[in-house]
Amino acid sequence: MTQPTITAGEFALRPFTPADIAWVYAVSLDPAVQKYVQIPMPYRVEDAEFFVREMAIGAWERRERAEFVIVAGAGNGTGVGERLGRVGLGLDGNGAAQVGYWMDPAARRRGLATRALRELCRWGFAELGLGLIEWRAEVGNVASRRVAEKAGFTVEAVLRRRLVHRGGRVDAWVGSMLPEDLDGAGGTLSTGRAE
Repeated sequence: MTQPTITAGEFALRPFTPADIAWVYAVSLDPAVQKYVQIPMPYRVEDAEFFVREMAIGAWERRERAEFVIVAGAGNGTGVGERLGRVGLGLDGNGAAQVGYWMDPAARRRGLATRALRELCRWGFAELGLGLIEWRAEVGNVASRRVAEKAGFTVEAVLRRRLVHRGGRVDAWVGSMLPEDLDGAGGTLSTGRAE
C-alpha cells in the first residue's frame, strides 16, 4: 500500500520526502520542540535526515510508522503547499498506535494541530483498521494536552516516570481515543490557543 495524501479542506497530510529534511532541521531547533520532544541534543542536520529517511519514509515501508507533513493550500489533492507541522502514528502491529505531533512555530495557535490530529486518527481507524490510538506527553506539556483533548482524546492518567527525556525519567500524561470517540469529539473544532 502506497502511503496516501489525506486531503482535509484547507490543508492536507502528505508523506515525507527528502526535500523536507532542511525544514525538519529548522523546526527541531525551536525551543518548544526541544523542550518536550525526545530528539538528539544538540540537534544536527544528520538527525533530521535520519528522521525523514528512516523514521518517516523507511518506517512506512516497514509498516512501523505513518508520518505526515501538514501542508496548507493543498485542498486540490496535490499535497503541495506551505509546511505547517507534522503528525504521525507509531504502529504496534496489533491494531493500536501511538500518536505524535509538532507544529512549525509560524503555524501555531490556529487550531491546525487539532484538525490535523483528528484527520490522522480518522484515517488510522478507517484505513489501517486501528482499534485504539494512544497519546502520551510529558506532564507540563499543556499545549500538547489541549490539542489532544480538543481532538477527542480522553486523558486517563498520570504515569509515574513513564517517559525518558534528556536522560532522565519524567511523569507522563496518557490518553486514548477509540473509533467511537472520534464521532463525538468536540463537535465544532475551535482554534486552539496553545498550538
